[in-house]
Amino acid sequence: MAPALPPHIAVALDRLTEGLSRQVLAQRAAKISQSYRSGGTSAVIANADDALAYALVRMPATYAAVAACLDAVRQARPEFAPRTLIDIGAGPGTATFAASTAFASLDHFRLTDSNAQLRRLALDLIGKTEPLRRADYHNGTARAFLNGVDAADLVIASYMIGEIEAGERAALVDLMWQSTRDTLILIEPGTPDGYARIIACRDRLIAAGAHVTAPCPHDRACALVAPDWCHFAQRLPRSRDHKLLKGAEVPFEDEKFSYVVLSRAAAGTRASRVLAPPDQSKVAITAKLCTADGIVAPVIQRRDKAGFAKARRWRWGDGI
Repeated sequence: MAPALPPHIAVALDRLTEGLSRQVLAQRAAKISQSYRSGGTSAVIANADDALAYALVRMPATYAAVAACLDAVRQARPEFAPRTLIDIGAGPGTATFAASTAFASLDHFRLTDSNAQLRRLALDLIGKTEPLRRADYHNGTARAFLNGVDAADLVIASYMIGEIEAGERAALVDLMWQSTRDTLILIEPGTPDGYARIIACRDRLIAAGAHVTAPCPHDRACALVAPDWCHFAQRLPRSRDHKLLKGAEVPFEDEKFSYVVLSRAAAGTRASRVLAPPDQSKVAITAKLCTADGIVAPVIQRRDKAGFAKARRWRWGDGI
């Protein structure tokens, strides 16, 4: 699955910028980014221009991260064909667009977010996309939405757990799991704090009967020891506006994220996971792998021609 936004979404965003000052949008985007880095929430997005600035800066990276997680699901469970989706903290609908691209089987979409400006933008973009035109987008808190909602085959919460007060996260995660008929995907920034939130959710839901589909090849406690943490990176292209609004010059960026995919059913044999970019020298490749038996660091010598050729194809985040 390509990490770039679908062309029709990128074109729709571009059209929404017609007549708007790129400098003003860049200033709005910088203000929003600073607020998030300081622990703020989407409440900083107060009008339509704020929502557009946010989407131009964050939608591409969020889409790339969600796409990578969905690819991990499809690799682990190629038979999985969800019909219904709940997108928690949906914002401009990024995870919904990614899921509809990954799974043609999806035909019923429910989204929720407390920010009315992001909801309006999402509905504008959704109105240009089949079969999303029939999507139901609730404007309000996730807890209010999830209380009593019918469960969905696939539930996604991307980059939203960190916006919830620490004391409320456990109850919300429990509601997410109760609303999950099959698979729940949680995604957070690839920082030590983001990883800590993911691990806390992972541990809590495993205790409630969930099973890990990805990235972990087991349901046991994470074997990593601080200051190490589990995160991955997805490279994505930057559009002209994306570069302008971020004050960037290179035509790509690497979005770092932590995630967990939890399912009702126990998975079969799960792939080991490449936890860091492999180190290749003239004589060997050294990798860091999370396996069913724990963390290992195999050294594959060049003289092992078959093994070396296989290891050269390993990339950070791959299931092998």
